[in-house]
Amino acid sequence: MIVLKSPREIELMRRAGEITALALEEIEKHVKPGITTIELDKIAEELILSHDATPAFKGYRGFPASICASINEEVVHGIPGLRRLQDGDIISIDIGAVFQGYYGDAARTFPVGQVSDDALKLIEVTKQSFFEGIAFAKQGYRLSDISHAIQSYVEGHNYSVVRDYVGHGIGQNMHEDPQIPNFGPPGKGPRLRAGMTLAIEPMVNLGEFEVYTLKNNWTVVTKDGSLSAHYENTVAITDGEPEILTMM
Repeated sequence: MIVLKSPREIELMRRAGEITALALEEIEKHVKPGITTIELDKIAEELILSHDATPAFKGYRGFPASICASINEEVVHGIPGLRRLQDGDIISIDIGAVFQGYYGDAARTFPVGQVSDDALKLIEVTKQSFFEGIAFAKQGYRLSDISHAIQSYVEGHNYSVVRDYVGHGIGQNMHEDPQIPNFGPPGKGPRLRAGMTLAIEPMVNLGEFEVYTLKNNWTVVTKDGSLSAHYENTVAITDGEPEILTMM
């Protein structure tokens, strides 16, 4: 069941989204060769707590940290640890905050030092595919119109959309209905209505779309070892243009 949010609920989600965005901004300042992913996790957790919110991911289904930190061929759900970032890496940071019972969820992929042109282009195409998708995040369109726009843009640049992991509804729970694939034909799924809140999150691979999960039962990597990028925002459907709740 898709839960429509009231203006008051969206205001609480807007605050959760602002805190999530602030945490991503703070992490970006510290993404440099030599820093460990557990240090980035601590930076994010301290910022979220300082704004009277709680980290959404820590303890969620047993996840041990406040951020997902996925490097290079890691797609999603990378566990922070003692690994140090190196010049030329890319790192995807997925993060969420809970404010007064409502969730914000967002992700960005950052370059570490000097990275390859291929890596920079992958990051940019992944980001732009999100914006291609939300051009259809308006009343009257169907959910898969977003999915189709993302897939068309990504594949138009000869990249692949991850199919095993999708976006989702969000609100008082991290994951709510509906699921939002980043691929598929247009004109399918529920019609979009004001009050829907969606976490739209293209995950894009430089190579093929197949992925698998490492033995830690969390970290997802590309099957062919190619680079992967991730871009996500929490979005509210309105009477007019969509509102991105996780951007400053």
